Amino acid sequence: MPIESGSCASARQAKQKRKSHSLSIRRTNSSEQERAGLQRDMLEGQDSKLPSAVRSTLLELFGQIEREFENLYIENLELRREIDTLNERLAGEGQTIDGAELSKGQLKTKASHSTSQLSQKLKTTYKASTSKIVSSFKTTTSRAICQLVKEYVGHRDGIWDVSVAKTQPVVLGTASADHTALLWSIETGKCLVKYVGHVGSVNSIKFHPTEQVALTASGDQTAHIWRYIIQLPTPQPTADCNQVSGEDEVEISDKDEPDGDGDGSSDCPTVRAPLSSLKSHQGVVIAADWLVGGKQAVTASWDRTANLYDVETSELVHSLTGHDQELTHCCTHPTQRLVVTSSRDTTFRLWDFRDPSIHSVNVFQGHTDTVTSAVFTVGDNVVSGSDDRTVKVWDLKNMRSPIATIRTDSAVNRISVCVGQRIIALPHDNRQVRLFDMSGVRLARLPRSNRQGHRRMVCCSAWCEDHPICNLFTCGFDRQAIGWNINIPALLQEK
Repeated sequence: MPIESGSCASARQAKQKRKSHSLSIRRTNSSEQERAGLQRDMLEGQDSKLPSAVRSTLLELFGQIEREFENLYIENLELRREIDTLNERLAGEGQTIDGAELSKGQLKTKASHSTSQLSQKLKTTYKASTSKIVSSFKTTTSRAICQLVKEYVGHRDGIWDVSVAKTQPVVLGTASADHTALLWSIETGKCLVKYVGHVGSVNSIKFHPTEQVALTASGDQTAHIWRYIIQLPTPQPTADCNQVSGEDEVEISDKDEPDGDGDGSSDCPTVRAPLSSLKSHQGVVIAADWLVGGKQAVTASWDRTANLYDVETSELVHSLTGHDQELTHCCTHPTQRLVVTSSRDTTFRLWDFRDPSIHSVNVFQGHTDTVTSAVFTVGDNVVSGSDDRTVKVWDLKNMRSPIATIRTDSAVNRISVCVGQRIIALPHDNRQVRLFDMSGVRLARLPRSNRQGHRRMVCCSAWCEDHPICNLFTCGFDRQAIGWNINIPALLQEK
């Protein structure tokens, strides 16, 4: 009598299982109507104050729950049969391995290992689901803590950078792909000055630490230093007319974006020529910043170099080379002669100019994609953001590994740190802006609904800790900048 092969036996067994499974499903479906009618008759025979329509709806929902449970129960039985089959096969294979039987203790060890893996998977799933619930509650809370105060609309193209003046009067500056930089009244949202000296996209704007002078970097391969004169009346606190109470988020199409045509920026004073132009790069100048004291400026370019200039003479002092790909950002330390540059080569570099005779450089490696920005905080920390959807906090005294890592669901653009409270603002490609502390704990997410928030990629953020109305500003490719009021004590208390 021929012996059936193992593959044929297993195939026939699987076929029988599928047949029994389909039969059980058919029996379940055929009896659904009978059960529904019986349950409906039972409910109609009971005294109830519920309207008949409500009772029918409840009955239908309970029926759906029962059907789902039955399907899960059937799948569970099938899984149990498969587990038994696998255990039998494992035991059979164990008898032939090196001619020795697999002891019960070894089988028990394998079973316990499988059980621990299943338990870990269940724990991970539970954590993920509960974190989503916690995040939803935190979003509702953030609406009361993070409020939109003012929108600054006037550019005709996306806004790459936003900055706040460090001298009085405190004004807001924006740099746009429309080849202009605009200065705004924070309180009124009115455009105060327009700079039109560049012939390419304006990629960044930074204010001089002590004078009414701005530094802008452009796609025309130059950085400009230009003066503005602004006198503002004493600011009067205004009521927030743009607040929207908790509304559901709604996707907005591009046609609903604010229109830059016919705005107030066309009739504001215009600055057409710079005080000086920094011209040593062979590619787009993507960012620029002032060194402490304002006597020198640093620029970062797509030509893979960063340049250090003397502001008074516009002469090149140092060319900082070493990055393998285009630079994406540069930032200076607020109190020391330190510069940090980030690049598409997945690294950022720290340049030390404190000793005139030694210009040391340290390379930080930790990201797996373009480092979009790296900024200094108080003390010896640097925070870096990347297209790899992470933000890392580094200690300058130990650059081997970050002291904190924040993982997000979208690429991170130019970040900023609230120095006094050590809060990091993360602008994302997916239009979100999230707030974290330096240890990586999420604090809040700025509201975004059908009436407020950015409608396209958020490019940059900037803190203004001392302003009584707006203490955080964001800008995006929806051609607007937004001023937010963040209730920092309440935010930290929520943590």
